[in-house]
Amino acid sequence: MLRSAASVRTGLRVADAISPALAGGIAYRLFFRTRPRMPLRDRERATDLAARREVLRTGRRAVVSYRWGEGPRTVLLIHGWKGRAIQFAPLVRELVAEGMRVVSFDAPAHGSSPGRSTDIRDWMAAIERMQDRFGPFAAIVGHSVGAVAGLAAARTFAAVPVVVTISGTAGPMAMVDEFARMTDLSAGARIRLAQLFAARIGESPASVAERFDSAAHPLPAETSLLVVHGRDDRGLSDADSVRLHRAHGARSRMLRPSNLGHNRILADDEVLDAVVSVVTRGGHAETSAEPAARGGGERTNRRAKDARTVLPIA
Repeated sequence: MLRSAASVRTGLRVADAISPALAGGIAYRLFFRTRPRMPLRDRERATDLAARREVLRTGRRAVVSYRWGEGPRTVLLIHGWKGRAIQFAPLVRELVAEGMRVVSFDAPAHGSSPGRSTDIRDWMAAIERMQDRFGPFAAIVGHSVGAVAGLAAARTFAAVPVVVTISGTAGPMAMVDEFARMTDLSAGARIRLAQLFAARIGESPASVAERFDSAAHPLPAETSLLVVHGRDDRGLSDADSVRLHRAHGARSRMLRPSNLGHNRILADDEVLDAVVSVVTRGGHAETSAEPAARGGGERTNRRAKDARTVLPIA
């Protein structure tokens, strides 16, 4: 994989030397690549089998939706690029144990949903369809691109008391910038990539920020925010998550663990405690030294965490 990544960077440097526009075009095609699909892992199979599935139509696209639990409050989980709903299996189990109903979906060209290509518009359409089918939501939890889509939905059509972002950004242009940095694109190639990205979703670079940047255009005043991002996330820098957190002032909390990577963070005990606490309490982080008693019983080897790990950043 490392050799492949190095080869991509080398090829882009050669293209960039010939023409930044050419390099930007190549980067654009790489940026939207969805294959290979993330496989279902053995430790996720029980949760996957427990889900009630339903195929929902979003225009001409189809997405597979999932539902767990029967609680009176519903939480929407939104996976990221090259991800799938079942990545949230540990969180699903936690929230169902707390008496919540949990819903999620596989975006087109991801998981069990059909398709060969997709972009953030499909995430937004799927969220809107999920809102119609299962909403309103007590909370929206998004990972990576799912965090960007969840924030935008909460600002526009899916009013919600709590939003949680995990390994995400305030808006998609930060992901474009990160991809440009990781592939060593020149400034000209990066500009071309940004132009192509915006055009694909029917926007300009300026209107992408207006529609999707939730730091420049924060969540409604009544919505609380928890921002979770690893300090050493190699897949996506935490800089834009810090910007998102600061834009929301006292109604935002941020958790910045270490040594968890971009995806393993979804199964970390400390992260699960923080997310479950803010979701079940409607936006108010747990303040006691002991976690609240769990309706469905404690997990084996559960680590007790307190809210001192969930702090505002000055």
